[in-house]
Amino acid sequence: MQEVPADGAPPACEAAGTGSRTLRNTALILSARVVSRVLALVSILILIRQLQPAGLGTFQDVVNQAALATVFLDAGFNTLFQREAARRTHLLSHYLSRLVTGRLGFAVLALVVFAGILTWRGQLEYLLPAYLLMVLTSYSNLLRGALYAVQRLRFEAVAIVVESVLLLGLVLYGVATGRGVTYFLYAYAASYGFSCVYFAVVLTARRIARIRPAFDPIFIVNWLVTGLPFAATFAITTIYFKIDVPILAILRGHTEAGYYVAAYKPFEALLFIPVSMLSVVFPVLAVAQRGADGRLAWAVSRFYKALLALGWPIGVGTFMLAAPLRFLYSYPESEPALQILAFGIPFLFVCNAFIGALNAIDRQLTFTWAALVSMVVNVALNLALIPRFGYLGASWATVLTEVAIVAMGWFLTARHLTATPILALSWRIVLAGLVMGAALYPLRYVHGPMIIGAVVVGVLVYVLALLLVGAADPEERKLLRRAIRL
Repeated sequence: MQEVPADGAPPACEAAGTGSRTLRNTALILSARVVSRVLALVSILILIRQLQPAGLGTFQDVVNQAALATVFLDAGFNTLFQREAARRTHLLSHYLSRLVTGRLGFAVLALVVFAGILTWRGQLEYLLPAYLLMVLTSYSNLLRGALYAVQRLRFEAVAIVVESVLLLGLVLYGVATGRGVTYFLYAYAASYGFSCVYFAVVLTARRIARIRPAFDPIFIVNWLVTGLPFAATFAITTIYFKIDVPILAILRGHTEAGYYVAAYKPFEALLFIPVSMLSVVFPVLAVAQRGADGRLAWAVSRFYKALLALGWPIGVGTFMLAAPLRFLYSYPESEPALQILAFGIPFLFVCNAFIGALNAIDRQLTFTWAALVSMVVNVALNLALIPRFGYLGASWATVLTEVAIVAMGWFLTARHLTATPILALSWRIVLAGLVMGAALYPLRYVHGPMIIGAVVVGVLVYVLALLLVGAADPEERKLLRRAIRL
């Protein structure tokens, strides 16, 4: 048996092999999602101009309400499925068939709840397209989870790009034919419908899983009980991420909601980076939990550092270049909201390290309580700040909640696993980001093609600063070299 080094790192060959494979998969998915998010961003920019603030506010209000009703569809199964399928790949078909069949019953419950919400809001006309969007999104996420569990992510990368191309085409058609909110809800639903068909074909054709009707109420009940903490966490985080727009629409109207949505979309678009990284890393963390002592703690620390190394410069750059980035949000009123939200970007990234750590050690219930506190904080902040400050208050509520959830995530990880050395891992990265911010300060009002030059300058200065302060230790440099070479 190989001895674990005193610093808690796993054996070099084992860490390098797993680490480099994880890095390659992360790079693959991130590359696909970069392309996807660029296309999705073009789609939303077109929607911003087509629908105008009030229409955009209405569209996002309905979408967020559909997302809130989705909690009755997920029931915690998606995360539990990824974890269990990664640990027991030979049972993947068994799990997936029962979940696909059992979710139909939850879809009926979600329909009743969603119809009630829309009736109360006077938006019942949007029920059919929004409900289709809800159901197809849920099944798409479940099916793609099978690919993450077995790390067959080339197929996921293809789906990510193609569904975005399809959505962009549908949006362009809608603009050309002068369509409104209802059509664009159908367009988004259609893109997820494509994903469902694609994943079903890939899983079957590549013999990754055989999906058959399997009505198994005992299995569903057992998983419902086991996955209840995941379900609660999903419900809580969904409320946290989605409740702000409905509250803002109710208290200040759809026009202010539109201003906030236009600023929030670039902020939200960045979420794909840490979420994609967590989707790839989580199965590795789940397996590492059963490995040698210190292996999981080592992996969590590196994951935190990677998330901060990406999130911090993006936050700094977004704040400094908010004015030149006007093309992303269109409305002048949205600029201060984007600058406020930029403070939350680093926290949006690094909280995923603690989410992954706690879920990997089967402490999902612990993080559920943390998420619940964060949700209460978020709702309270929105209710307190929106009446007085409108959409700017909603922006501050989002940032302060991100800070709270990171603080609780770190504390709980320290209590149940190990204390992630935040200062030791962060100070070099933070310093490099501040140097980048200083370099961007004279460029904060550039416009037109000059924005590309400003971004390039920021990236080069940040990378150079990272090298000068020695942000990557020898083991991390070794992992990077192996990932690039292989």
